[in-house]
Amino acid sequence: MTLQDVLDTMEEKMMKTLDVVHSEFAAVRTGKASTALVENIQVEAYGTHVRLREVAGIATPEPRLIVIQPWDPTVAPAVAKAIQTSALGITPVVDGKIIRIPIPELDQERRRELDRVVKKLAEDGRVAIRNERRHGIEAAKKLQKDGQITEDELKHAEKEIQNKTDEYIKEIDTVLAHKEKEILGVA
Repeated sequence: MTLQDVLDTMEEKMMKTLDVVHSEFAAVRTGKASTALVENIQVEAYGTHVRLREVAGIATPEPRLIVIQPWDPTVAPAVAKAIQTSALGITPVVDGKIIRIPIPELDQERRRELDRVVKKLAEDGRVAIRNERRHGIEAAKKLQKDGQITEDELKHAEKEIQNKTDEYIKEIDTVLAHKEKEILGVA
């Protein structure tokens, strides 16, 4: 393994961490309808658990309404049950073959609670990024110890690893600030 391989692997893992943070943030309810709120809910259908987006079309025709139309109408009760039992705390309305989910306005207490949730998600993301930094530095030090790179190359690699770490943590902080504005109703 070369130093460039170490750096590329580390950055790839940091990118995946950032993607996870983005998707977790998208699933946090902000009082506005979003397909991301429900698309990954696990539905028991056809004898197995599948994501909601794999068994139904999901749309947001209005800012405070999600409409789900299962491709197979017999799955509608299972979809409604999965939404009801999810951590979203919203009640679906089954209307024949269509399921409507009205998104209620968030009260101030719920907004603060969601703010704490996204701060924790962001901190988990930062910790994961820092762990990748630690793994990258350890791998670079091992290369230096094995004689594959010089001490100067190691110092340069450590600087580059720290710069990438700072870049990804800054991106998480930016996404967090945007999500907090959205949750607290400032946006």
